[in-house]
Amino acid sequence: MGTIILIVLVLLLIGALPAWPHSRNWGYAPSGVTGLIVLVLLFMLITGRL
Repeated sequence: MGTIILIVLVLLLIGALPAWPHSRNWGYAPSGVTGLIVLVLLFMLITGRL
């Protein structure tokens, strides 16, 4: 289950990159928050808490 969540969040991280003109002024906020969630879940997966 944890691996599936991690894969989905990695896909969200790729999708949150500012690639469209309307989202370029957002900066790194969407991908930064998603990346932080991925790091926390990866840490929890490694330590066995997930």
